[in-house]
Order: sequence, then structure tokens, then C-alpha cells
Amino acid sequence: MTRGPVDLKIVGDRLGIVRKCLEDLRRLPVAGLVEFESDFRNPATAESLLRRAIEAALDTARHLLARGHGFAALEYREVARQSTERGLIEDANVGKRFLAIAGFRNRLTHFYDEVTPGELFGILTTELPDLEQICEELRRAASRLAGS
Repeated sequence: MTRGPVDLKIVGDRLGIVRKCLEDLRRLPVAGLVEFESDFRNPATAESLLRRAIEAALDTARHLLARGHGFAALEYREVARQSTERGLIEDANVGKRFLAIAGFRNRLTHFYDEVTPGELFGILTTELPDLEQICEELRRAASRLAGS
């Protein structure tokens, strides 16, 4: 793939999707698992919003890899891996989380029947900041690449 200018509008739009999904996820009832599971719509909503947020973050990284590095990755786990290897994600721990999140997206898409409400509840209550850190690293990478 040929390198080209990073489109900051694409980056901003995609990261805006992540931000909006995270806001909506934080509106779900998470005081306890029983409350979360009491309405069948809560796990379904969480699953949909998580998948959308993760895909928007990965699509942002894919754009930065393609435009900034001339690298086209098709598979999301490879997008996450290359994001760390090529310096879009500078913090190694955040890079590991990005790889795990990409793997979770694959589970949401291909093994959705194995994802439990309890697992979704756990993610909502402990792991949303990981996605925020990934987005912040991608935002900084976009600024660096657009400035070069």
C-alpha cells in the first residue's frame, strides 16, 4: 500500500464513535450483575456498543497504518499487533491490551454464543479505561503522522 496523508477527519470521526459508545455504555446499569441481567436489553446493548467501539478503534489504527506506514492489515488482531510494532501505540502494556481487545472483538463477532452477560458486566465495570487509553495513543499517533 502506498503511504499518503493521514485524514484527521476520518481519525476524529472514528474516535468520536468510540467516545459516544463509551458514553452510552456508561449509562447502562452496572451497580450489580443481577441488576445488569434483569433486563435482557442490557447485555445485548453492551455487546453491540462494545463491538462498535472496538471496530472504530481498530479502523482508526488501520487508517493510520495504511496512510502513515504504507501497511495494509486485513485482520483486526494484526492491526492491533502492527499498531504496537510500528509505534502507533507506544506503551507496551496498552499494546497488549489492544491485542486482547481485538481478540475479544473476534469473539463478539464469531463466537457470540460464548460471550456471557457476566463477562460483559466485568468489561463494563473494569476495562473501559483500556479502550480510552488506546484511543488517546491513536490520537497522538495521528497528530505525529499528520505533522510529518
